[in-house]
Amino acid sequence: MRSLRVWIKKEGRAKYISHLDMNRCFMRAVRRANLNLWYTEGFNPHPYLNFLTPLSLGQESEAEPLDIKVEGDMTDGEIQKRLSAVMPEGITITGVREPVCPASDIAAAEYDVLLEFSDDESASRFAGESRRIVASGVLTAEKQGKKGGRKTVKEVNVCDGILSFEASADGKEVHIKATLAAGNTSSLNSSLLLSALEAKTELSPEYVNIRRLRLLKADGTDFR
Repeated sequence: MRSLRVWIKKEGRAKYISHLDMNRCFMRAVRRANLNLWYTEGFNPHPYLNFLTPLSLGQESEAEPLDIKVEGDMTDGEIQKRLSAVMPEGITITGVREPVCPASDIAAAEYDVLLEFSDDESASRFAGESRRIVASGVLTAEKQGKKGGRKTVKEVNVCDGILSFEASADGKEVHIKATLAAGNTSSLNSSLLLSALEAKTELSPEYVNIRRLRLLKADGTDFR
């Protein structure tokens, strides 16, 4: 049995595939690719397949890690070739290799966000006010969660999860580059950040595209 990390690019219409459907998609792909996955032991065995940082619906990504365990002597290159041949439109297998870092090393994620407003003035105001708000260190929002099987809502300071933030306007467009906390101990959803900024500035874009570029370790180096 070998542990492998499959790296996935998700873009275009594929960004509307939910996390649950992504699991189903890859289960079908594995069967169609005739891969010999390792199955867990116990009363209800199932193939080991684990998305480390599930994307929110509607977001694109350059590099999503999926951990699998396989049996047999099929090479990493052959596994990548077989998976690539059965992927739906918008999902690309960019690499298959042995994991270098444990999942617990994930500490941050880098994002590229494009916003389109109805006019130049709105875009310029949103960029400027967003920079000012983030620099102030205070931006509250309601975050949903679960406790004891029940849904909960608590107020959080979004700025606590922002590691870096840049916003610039170009005509009707606003480009945001941000590094946000990610992982099991602390995590900030980019959609929560944007909704909090929209509420604070009272400015809403007509189009939003969020793209996660890469995952980082605590020291700022790439998670691999």
